[in-house]
Amino acid sequence: MEKIVALCKRRGFIFQNSEIYGGQNGFWDYGPLGTELKRNVRDSWYHDMVAAHNELVAPESAPSKYQMVGVETSLIMHPQVWKCSGHYDLFHDMMVDCRETKSRFRLDQIRCRTVRFEGETVKQDGTEATLDRVMVTSTAEDFEQDLTDQALKAFGKKKKYADRLQWEGDVSTLDKVDVEQFANVVAPGATKAGTLTAPREFNLMMKTIIGALGTDDDAAFLRPETAQGIFVNFKNVVDSSRVKLPFGICQVGKSFRNEITPRNFTFRSREFEQMEIEFFCRPDESAGWYKYWRDRRYQWYLDLGVSQDRLILRDHHAEELAHYSVGTADIEYAFPFLDEGEFGELEGVAHRGDFDLRSHMEGKLARNADGDLAVELNDDGKPKHRGSGKDLTYFDDQAKERFLPHVIEPSAGADRATLAFICEAYHEDQQPDEKGKMQERVVMQFHPRLAPVKAAVFPLIKKEGMPEKAAEVFGALKAAGLSCQYDQQGAIGRRYRRQDEIGTPYCITIDGDTMQDDTVTIRDRDSLEQTRISVQDVVAEVTGRLGSV
Repeated sequence: MEKIVALCKRRGFIFQNSEIYGGQNGFWDYGPLGTELKRNVRDSWYHDMVAAHNELVAPESAPSKYQMVGVETSLIMHPQVWKCSGHYDLFHDMMVDCRETKSRFRLDQIRCRTVRFEGETVKQDGTEATLDRVMVTSTAEDFEQDLTDQALKAFGKKKKYADRLQWEGDVSTLDKVDVEQFANVVAPGATKAGTLTAPREFNLMMKTIIGALGTDDDAAFLRPETAQGIFVNFKNVVDSSRVKLPFGICQVGKSFRNEITPRNFTFRSREFEQMEIEFFCRPDESAGWYKYWRDRRYQWYLDLGVSQDRLILRDHHAEELAHYSVGTADIEYAFPFLDEGEFGELEGVAHRGDFDLRSHMEGKLARNADGDLAVELNDDGKPKHRGSGKDLTYFDDQAKERFLPHVIEPSAGADRATLAFICEAYHEDQQPDEKGKMQERVVMQFHPRLAPVKAAVFPLIKKEGMPEKAAEVFGALKAAGLSCQYDQQGAIGRRYRRQDEIGTPYCITIDGDTMQDDTVTIRDRDSLEQTRISVQDVVAEVTGRLGSV
């Protein structure tokens, strides 16, 4: 993972936000190549989900034909939206503070394990009592070594005594530990036990102010998800677009979550981009559509080059399901920063039932004593958070009935998908240089549709008309709308390796033969095969190869 992060900065994929001022944790900037790569990810998603969709033909395995449309909604919405959606009351993580280090942690991201050192004790914070065993903690990626270092520090021992540490139980996370045991916990980076506060809720929505007065009445929130912008516009879309069930509304855009401990490069950030579909269908057909979308979205990643060995489709257990969910499946990827056998979420496909439309119509919903969703009431019997009062039902003019549609939500992270494609593409091998000596080659094996640069053009030397002919070929590729680079600096082998490292699938070289027969060499990044083609055929050849994958 360190090599991938270093390459991202060196080649202009991803930079730390505000780096010259020390950086801003949880925020990232995309460089020239990263911008192209992420745009290609978005475009591929939009093309697959919306632009290329033929509403006259039912796709294979789909229950029926359907329509797809798009919206683009504001980052800031009416505060009542978040009260009815449940985000205002429920969208939180449990956090703890360390009184010694003045640090704040998300409870479920602290690794912990109990340890003792035979014959040794540690002093408990603020008392004369001692402890014969403590629970050491870590938030580091290399947590096993960090736990050992923390244990030695707690007992005041040097590294040479590491083999005398006696570990008890398996590594766990602090959210599974009773608060009563916190007196024995040594917080990450702390020197003594018992410095953690009791866990408390931390709302993840980012607060802002609308208007000049700055009172509590002017408070608003940056959206934590794009979905609610779709739900509150459901009636507008139905009335203005002549769409009929089943249909989907898509949105691509930024969302914001005030993560307590953003981590793992761009995987968990405070500002991120989502690619979401809210698919509306008849309640009696929703189970079939749920299966269709979970399978189709899984296949999308495979089609763009993600290895099936590193991608899983995992159904949520009953205790994992959100309060609104009828069923949820996560598409997960084996990121390099995770432990062996662990996977991180790329996309969730949720069967949301009619929860969202009903909430925005009637008021915030919650499960009652019978386990059914109903409007949550205050002690006075009035809705805790009132809905819009607008009729958000759908009238089926064929069946002559009115009902609330059910919703299937495939929700993908553009940043996480981009990171997964970067991790999947990274590859090292050995290739001979100009003198035949084997050298390590780093190559980003992006699917050609995702590659930020589609082709590179090289004049073999800077004379004999080769730069002029190369500029002609470069101009033709640019005019065809292809992202390409021109490079005439250095030996041809070095230029190839530079393009391999950014994932360019095709390199085109203008050489002495070009000036004689008007042909060029096109080199394939992965097979290293080189073929001669006519200058007039370069654009058709490159676009043909891109279109065939």
